[in-house]
Amino acid sequence: MEEKKKLTLAQQTAEMVEWLASFGGSESGGVTRLLYSESWKLAQEALKARMEEASLHAYYDDAGNLFGRLEGSEKEGRAILTGSHIDTVVNGGKYDGAYGIIAGFLALKYLSEHYGRPKKTIEVVSLCEEEGSRFPMTYWGSGSITGLRSLDDVYVLKDQEGTSFIEAMEKSGFGKGKYQLPGSAHFDCFIELHIEQGEVLERENKSIGVVSHIVGQRRYNVTVNGESNHAGTTPMKWRKDAMNTASALIQVLMEKSKRMPADLVVTVGQMIVEPNIPNVIPNKVTFSIDIRHSDSDIIQSFCQEAFESFEGLARERGTSLDIHKWMDEHPIKMCENLNELSTTILQTEGTSFKEMTSGAGHDSQVFGQFIPTSLLFVPSHKGISHSPHEFTKTEDLEKGINLLIKILHKLAY
Repeated sequence: MEEKKKLTLAQQTAEMVEWLASFGGSESGGVTRLLYSESWKLAQEALKARMEEASLHAYYDDAGNLFGRLEGSEKEGRAILTGSHIDTVVNGGKYDGAYGIIAGFLALKYLSEHYGRPKKTIEVVSLCEEEGSRFPMTYWGSGSITGLRSLDDVYVLKDQEGTSFIEAMEKSGFGKGKYQLPGSAHFDCFIELHIEQGEVLERENKSIGVVSHIVGQRRYNVTVNGESNHAGTTPMKWRKDAMNTASALIQVLMEKSKRMPADLVVTVGQMIVEPNIPNVIPNKVTFSIDIRHSDSDIIQSFCQEAFESFEGLARERGTSLDIHKWMDEHPIKMCENLNELSTTILQTEGTSFKEMTSGAGHDSQVFGQFIPTSLLFVPSHKGISHSPHEFTKTEDLEKGINLLIKILHKLAY
């Protein structure tokens, strides 16, 4: 214990990154820590022990979110919340989610050791889930706190092994009513520190990203229905080729996206072809569309224009369409007052920063619908994330934690 206290903030940060990555770590250097798995449970329990070691009041809620509470002297009022998510994608990186938890823990530990008891209570949270990697459900942790998610949403969910969500949750000791859900009304604001998961900050040589908006996302599955026939004996003019139509539709998407504002992004990332045989004309093609922008009206305008073109192209080729929207997350604006506090601190210190939007989803977009929320980025090397090659220099991680310490000190002391 004495030796740990002598470590610098940078050394503590580097040590905790490696320590937390050992729970679910792979030989390739990646981390797999899925919701309610054994590695997930061990990580949460180990974090709970560290919180208690640092004299924080550690407790769970009924979803499995873990909180570390630094009690304030003012009994009235709501707590300041910081943190991020403990779960990972399969063979993901050491920093995604984990960094925000480490940063929050070390910030509270530093504040307690150097300034004593705050006026306002501060809590760090290790959110149980954000990624949706085990079950088809994202933001279960933050959604449970805010009331955006409930048990009704998960009763029918199963993982790829056939294990139900409820079974996995109860096996881990949660979902039984043993713990209380604090609810977003318990908190005054939420501050999330995260790696960028992009390469803008590194390319522009900026130390901190101050996020103004988290983009909205729409996701669709488009199914093109045609007619299977022989690849050698069916003339081109008589074909009802679902792949031909799908290719034309995707090209329309990409061309129209170039005429929209530069920060609108469109991705077709998945395609299913039936019957998927080399010498048979496809009778059915389903492909995904992912559209993101910080303005809902721009997303709506793009979708309307693109889908109007789709119908005509499909008819011309003797095919039909089914367009299914399965995600519609609206853009979320971060709190201007919290962002102003961050930028004032950064400007005073002469630390380089960039105001930017987040193209990836984060727990901040859930909390941001209910309480003042701030999302702050540190650089990601080459923008690589969700990969064992995910990396951020310790000095960049430390700069983010130092900023968080100053923000929390300003808000709580």
